[in-house]
Amino acid sequence: MKIYRELEAGGERRPLVLAIGFFDGMHRGHREIVKALLRLRRPGYRAAVLTFRNHPATHLRPELVPALLNTLEERVNLLATTGIDELFLVPFDDRIASIEARAFLEDVLVEKLGVRALVFGEDFRFGANRGGDAHLAEAILRSRAIAVQAVRPLLDRGEPVSSTRVRTALARGDFETVNRLLGEPYALHGRVVLGHGRGHDLGFPTANLEVAQEKTLPRDGVYRTTARYDGRDYRSLVSIGDNPTFGAGPKTVEAWLLDFGRSIYGEELALRDFHFIREQRAFASSDELVAQMQQDATHVHFPEFTLT
Repeated sequence: MKIYRELEAGGERRPLVLAIGFFDGMHRGHREIVKALLRLRRPGYRAAVLTFRNHPATHLRPELVPALLNTLEERVNLLATTGIDELFLVPFDDRIASIEARAFLEDVLVEKLGVRALVFGEDFRFGANRGGDAHLAEAILRSRAIAVQAVRPLLDRGEPVSSTRVRTALARGDFETVNRLLGEPYALHGRVVLGHGRGHDLGFPTANLEVAQEKTLPRDGVYRTTARYDGRDYRSLVSIGDNPTFGAGPKTVEAWLLDFGRSIYGEELALRDFHFIREQRAFASSDELVAQMQQDATHVHFPEFTLT
């Protein structure tokens, strides 16, 4: 997948079919948009996605920026798996925000990029002051024999699949819904960094994940998970929260891997298959905490647990 960082054709003049959106989470609804795009690709055509490095709200309404389901790197990697040829990955800034809707269609998409077909979600808005919609795109582009497809929201149990629904389910710890909407297991990725060393002292050495600040985390609590390191899966427990037994502090993500004794500071670890075990709470003593951790550990020992 070739990546462009400007809205320029880069010397490539083969016909282009293009989908536009932010694609946070790359959920099943987003995948329907990409499927519609690929169905419009013809021999000799390029299929591309136009998305933004930063959420448009960071520029338009900073006070309303949502926590994101994916980091930028995760979003790019997910888009790369869909079969598209190119990605236009541009910053949403004054230059983008000030382009009038008609000029965006005619000057940018048609003249600069050579778009022959355009796909987006039915509720997508574009151009200065969100002045463009599906009706405007159809009126302008179809007169030029350019196909326009506004994809209807995919319904799940009677409600549209959306990034907001995924975030809401994640905040509840409802991973059945999260995974169903995403179409794959929710995952956390991060680099292992030095922590306070309390887990080692308590007999449960943990890997502390450095997770991107913009990434939406599940609700605080203890989870049974699958940890993946260096191509191998491990049964694991994960604690997410502010460590209230030790006076609270910044939120951390700490993973204890069963049958794992290596030091992996500075290396990448991925967590998936989240199953909520219990709420985070403060304990009166370290002994009480250890007793609870031993009870928690039974959730990764019992035979019903299988790696997927």
